[in-house]
Amino acid sequence: MNVPVVSVVMSVFNSERFLREAVESILHQSFRDFEFIIINDGSTDASSAILDYYQTCDPRVRVYHQENKGLIESLNRGCALARGKYIARMDADDISVHNRLIWQVGRMEKHSHLGLLGGAVEWVDATGKSLGIYRHPCENQAIRMALADCSAFWHPTVLIRREVLFSVGGYRRVVVDAEDYDLWLRIAERFDLANLHAVVLKYRIHPGQVSERKCEQQALSSLAVRSAARLRMKGNPDPLDSIAEVTPEVLEKLGVTQAAQRNALARHWLTRIRNMYEIGEFMVARASLDNLRSYSLKNAESWVVNDLRLLEARFLWKERRFVKSVFIVTRVVIARPVILGRPAKRFLERVLLAWRAKQEVCQGELAESRAPEIVP
Repeated sequence: MNVPVVSVVMSVFNSERFLREAVESILHQSFRDFEFIIINDGSTDASSAILDYYQTCDPRVRVYHQENKGLIESLNRGCALARGKYIARMDADDISVHNRLIWQVGRMEKHSHLGLLGGAVEWVDATGKSLGIYRHPCENQAIRMALADCSAFWHPTVLIRREVLFSVGGYRRVVVDAEDYDLWLRIAERFDLANLHAVVLKYRIHPGQVSERKCEQQALSSLAVRSAARLRMKGNPDPLDSIAEVTPEVLEKLGVTQAAQRNALARHWLTRIRNMYEIGEFMVARASLDNLRSYSLKNAESWVVNDLRLLEARFLWKERRFVKSVFIVTRVVIARPVILGRPAKRFLERVLLAWRAKQEVCQGELAESRAPEIVP
């Protein structure tokens, strides 16, 4: 049996709604030399039948059924089964663009120092409607700077050298819902990183995402992986190797104050509320905003508090409570006048994205024309 260049690894749990689109976006890639390893993590809906169908139709698809063990266990199993030189991640609710793999493999083949490569994404809602294009920093040094504060990769966009993944130990169970961020930080300590400017994936935003359901645990785990990374940089042992679960008490022992924890929670809730509002899930967003009231925001950064107030004003406006909505907006503008510059900034960003989009079209056409040179 020939060894493929790429092993695409995907975990599936009750994903029947978007699963066909996700699978077919990989099977229809312009780059053909890959295997598609799919771990069915105890699905109870039609996902199992859908996956079995694709396995019978395409010999590159390898499906493994198991009892529900969670995302981290499933990804580690899938990566252990991978035979390719590169491992590409994929999620069961997203859509990879046609040239994703050919772009990424081409870049990695030309730059042997790269251990990890991601790309830009187009956010879409449950119906596939575009919500905008989002990019992380593209160059190694800028990515390293960004990683000090947050993840600088969209998880389902990454292509990783298989030897790199295993050299750092794969995904770790202790950092639930921030396992990808933890992996990027450990890879960054030994290898170079990059993101493609081109959009490589349509990233689905919907209420059922793991990151949305477990917002609080993700915030705590993210704080833990940053703290552990700082300690490793100072030559200390990795504290995450000796704990079983990330809790507020564990974070305090790592030097993360309760105030810092509350601020991180507020930032993660802000992201959740904003995302749900933008895709039209107003009831979900409103419930999240009401839930946030149970937390103390006195230690949250001012921009977080003000952005939450602006979201509250938007809800009040929709509820036709115009006077109170205008009152809140006025208070926010007085407290943070820089907010008035946001419309101009967004306009300039749209102009820049439109210009770059033309370049990406040219890149895609060039990649397809050179496919025989890149595909083994």
